[in-house]
Amino acid sequence: MDKKMKAISIDKITPAEKIEISELPIPNVKSGWVLVKVKAFGMNHSEQILRLNEINADYIQKPVIPGIECVGVIEDVSDTTLTKGDKVIAMMGGMGRSFNGSYAEYVLLPAHHVFKIESELNWEELAAIPETYFTAWGSLFECLNLKAEDTLLIRGATCALGYAAIQIAMALGIRVIATTHREDKFVLIKEADEVFLDDGKLTGRIKGVTKALDLVGPKYLKDTMTAVNKGGIVCQTGILGGVYALDGFDPIKDIPNGVYLTGFFSNYPTQEVVDDMFKFFYNKKIVPIYGKVFEFDNIKDAITAQDKGAVNGKIVVRIGRG
Repeated sequence: MDKKMKAISIDKITPAEKIEISELPIPNVKSGWVLVKVKAFGMNHSEQILRLNEINADYIQKPVIPGIECVGVIEDVSDTTLTKGDKVIAMMGGMGRSFNGSYAEYVLLPAHHVFKIESELNWEELAAIPETYFTAWGSLFECLNLKAEDTLLIRGATCALGYAAIQIAMALGIRVIATTHREDKFVLIKEADEVFLDDGKLTGRIKGVTKALDLVGPKYLKDTMTAVNKGGIVCQTGILGGVYALDGFDPIKDIPNGVYLTGFFSNYPTQEVVDDMFKFFYNKKIVPIYGKVFEFDNIKDAITAQDKGAVNGKIVVRIGRG
């Protein structure tokens, strides 16, 4: 008889109240893939979109176990170069959409999206890292080429990605300006050098910005581009504003002369970048930030909290105590 594991599996629109834990067979390994025993995972807006809308798309394997990231240990190495017991993080590459993801006790993953780590952080802290900190890291360094002399604007900073970006930038001694559209959220980004209430127009209100990480997205992107200095770089990574495209966007007219627009797509992590991140975290004594931890048996409560926006920061789900 196949050994079983606890998992969340969905095949249709699934709001929090419809979440149920199932028992499914532990996956069998195959060439180029490894079996990971999941210790914890972070929850993402991406998975909420999947549950509440995207699950109907033809390109989604159904039924599917959601989850685009996890941390854990290698249970079965298959024919890869990893070793049983290796501590790993995994993210993206089709997790939770093209194949089953991490909302489970075990997950079968392509080895090229599983990354060995060495860290003394606990599982909950590690679970806050993969997608969130990798995206912050790539946005700040690969796209914005962030330097110590920069002034960084983080627009839409009161989200897990925003907190991570503030933390990384502040560790470099960079001047950080953070925004939120709600005054009662100011306390959440108080570590920034300046905090602004975002009413949709920052141009003329802020000065000296050389780099901007826009997490609101197309809703305010044109204003972000006119709010930075000439020669500045804008990286659009988030879509918190709920607008997914620039209607009638004219690059010649809408991108100011001498301003550079880029975006970060997090689907291609590498071991080299993961190594660089963890070395940085160790050297700068960075402990990842998360909002609240739930046990896997209480994942319905975690998803309810996600759907209600009841947690400030990353929601982490822990599986077991070991």
